[in-house]
Amino acid sequence: MLRPRFWLLALLLIVTLATSCARRRRAQREAAATSTAAETRSAEEIRRENVRDLAAVMADELKLRDDQTQRIRQVLAATVEQVNAAQAKYGTDKAGLGSALRRINTTSEGQLKQIMTPAQYQLYQQRKPQIQQKLREQRAN
Repeated sequence: MLRPRFWLLALLLIVTLATSCARRRRAQREAAATSTAAETRSAEEIRRENVRDLAAVMADELKLRDDQTQRIRQVLAATVEQVNAAQAKYGTDKAGLGSALRRINTTSEGQLKQIMTPAQYQLYQQRKPQIQQKLREQRAN
C-alpha cells in the first residue's frame, strides 16, 4: 500500500521539476532572443541615432532651419568620433582624456556658434540643460 503512494509522489515530484525546468529554459531562451536583438545594433548605429536625436531636439528647441540642422548633425557626428578616439587613446589617463575632451568641446562649440545665428546660439547656451533633459527623456521612451 505504501509503495504505490511513494511512486505516485515520486512521479509527481519528477513532473513538477521537469515542468519548472522547461519553463525556466523557455524564459532564458526568450530573454536571450530579446537581448540578441538589442545587441545586433552596432555601436555605430547607436551613435548615429544619438546624434540624430540630439540634432532633432536642438532643431525643435532652437527653431533651426533644415540646412542648420544638417550641418549641426555633421558637427555632432564628428564630435562623437573625436570623443571615442580620445577615449581609446587615453584610456585610464584621466588628465589626458579631460584635456582632450575640453579641446574637442571648445572646437565643437565654436563650430556650432558659426552655424547658428547669435540669437539661436544664446538660446542654446541658456537651454542646454533643458535640451539634455529632453534628450534623456526621449531615450528613456
